[in-house]
Amino acid sequence: MATQKTRETSACVQSFLHSVGNRTRREDSLVMLDLMRDATGEEARMWGSSIVGFGSYHYVYESGREGDAMLTGFSPRKQNLAIYIMPGFSAHGSLLEKLGKHKTGKSCLYVNTLADIDMKVLKTLVQRSVRHMRKKYG
Repeated sequence: MATQKTRETSACVQSFLHSVGNRTRREDSLVMLDLMRDATGEEARMWGSSIVGFGSYHYVYESGREGDAMLTGFSPRKQNLAIYIMPGFSAHGSLLEKLGKHKTGKSCLYVNTLADIDMKVLKTLVQRSVRHMRKKYG
């Protein structure tokens, strides 16, 4: 069976965030660190080499494949800030309309800078996502 690529590591979150070269992305990441810690009640952990995650859950697919993943998190990428909303966005249309300038993938919310979005809406989105994941996975 294939090994899970993105796993929790013992790397230092603060060291990683302070090493982000783009000043705006670094400052936004420090804001996200506080927002997600507050929204989840969890401490940040590194997942892989470039994702800051909060909490975890264990999943098992019908195929028998299983693993652990973060409840939510973010990654300061070169092009944007990726914010992980694990259950996806199908139940969050009204919030996304109020969020501001963003793009979405399956479980990723992409923003260029936090100045482009409404932080209260983002916090609500993260809180609802985490609540959903905790209800589904215990």
